[in-house]
Amino acid sequence: MITLLGTALAEAGTEFVYRGESDACAGCPYRKQCLTLSEGVRYEVTDVRDGGQTLDCAVHEGGVRAVEVEPASITAQVRSKGAYAGSKGKLAGPCPHVDCPGHEYCVPKGASQDAEYQIQEIRGDPPQDYCALDRELRLVEFAPSEGD
Repeated sequence: MITLLGTALAEAGTEFVYRGESDACAGCPYRKQCLTLSEGVRYEVTDVRDGGQTLDCAVHEGGVRAVEVEPASITAQVRSKGAYAGSKGKLAGPCPHVDCPGHEYCVPKGASQDAEYQIQEIRGDPPQDYCALDRELRLVEFAPSEGD
């Protein structure tokens, strides 16, 4: 998928969650090339177009460049029971313990607490020694979302 992305993010391997159109996009001549992604989906930049010019942008300081992206997988924590590669799973649930080493996996960017995801791979034990909410957790990789 080709889209336009801010120059600060336009590097192979960069991951981001597309948040949709900004009010500043109104009237932009590049809207059709830029607003091509599905809102709320996590993407990874796979290639930056060689020789592409930097275009002015009201949203991204420094302008935008043409890049190739694809939906990215999401590393997350799920409840251990029933978690295996190929099964469907949900996030373990919200967590108020922001200092926990596993917090970023309980509330990963680009994943919804209410959605069900295909578990692509079991990564193993969570990074924390114990869960302050007394949950039995596994670290998994959700398959990339296809969006809308």
